Amino acid sequence: MTTQPNAEELSSAPRPEVAAFLDRLALEAGPPLAELDVATARDQMRTRSRELWGSVEHVAHLANLTVPVHGGLVARIYRPTLEHLPAVVYFHGGGWVVGDIETHDGVCRRLANAARCAVISVGYRLAPEHPFPAAADDAIAAATWIHASADELGVDQERISVVGDSAGGNLAAVAARHLSEQGLRLASQVLLYPVTDVRTDTASYEANADGPYLTRADMQWYLGHYVRDDADLLDPDLAPLRAIALSGLPPGYVATCELDPLRDDGTAYADRLRAASVEVTLEEWSGMIHGFLLMREVTPAADELIATVVRFLVDSWTSREAG
Repeated sequence: MTTQPNAEELSSAPRPEVAAFLDRLALEAGPPLAELDVATARDQMRTRSRELWGSVEHVAHLANLTVPVHGGLVARIYRPTLEHLPAVVYFHGGGWVVGDIETHDGVCRRLANAARCAVISVGYRLAPEHPFPAAADDAIAAATWIHASADELGVDQERISVVGDSAGGNLAAVAARHLSEQGLRLASQVLLYPVTDVRTDTASYEANADGPYLTRADMQWYLGHYVRDDADLLDPDLAPLRAIALSGLPPGYVATCELDPLRDDGTAYADRLRAASVEVTLEEWSGMIHGFLLMREVTPAADELIATVVRFLVDSWTSREAG
């Protein structure tokens, strides 16, 4: 657990309910992430995600499955009905090191019910056991397989979108680019406070180096477990912002948080998409911290973000049907 500054010490003010949450964390005064071993960090993520999300919704149909790539990846499909549905391929956050299908179970249930779609949550391989490019390779292969297996999975191949938060947003961006290069059409991409570069010296990193919540040291810990060597730093499958060409990608929604070291990563990537004539909506959430998607017990902004994502997804699927 990262030690948090008192909310009153921050240069920009978080929303009141978020400030209260940060003050509670400060009282816990746990060791910073950089001092934790991976197993402890994973346990903390699982516990924290259950506490911050609260009770999960019932979903009509839920099944675990194996995506037959790279030795078999665990996945879970959520369906509000057995009808032929649009689909979301979901990549969870957690810095490529922590997080799993269970930590994002509540989010996926909510998305499936609210958007009336199938949500396929992919359990990609984690670092340090599987460093870069394992997670990126898994994301690309899983999305490709799901696209090819649409009929078998009971989903509409013309209405498949990729969605991810944080490191999952990184993987969703990578998968979207690779599928586009293969000539496979996705309906849309949703990148929630994504990692799009591995620099940690942007203005938002400087402003939020010590948090709140996510710190520069936290990101360096994650990258230290995921990245193999300096050569990886230039690879667009690690840093999507470094891709040479982004034209032809599906429409995107990019969410950033005002009080997040990664804010400028998301903004820069949205700017690159726009420059490549890709339709993109960029929204900065004022007074919000990294990871707030999972914080339904903390802030109503979590549900507001999901509702925004649902509207964007449904609009993108409607456009594909009309097209």
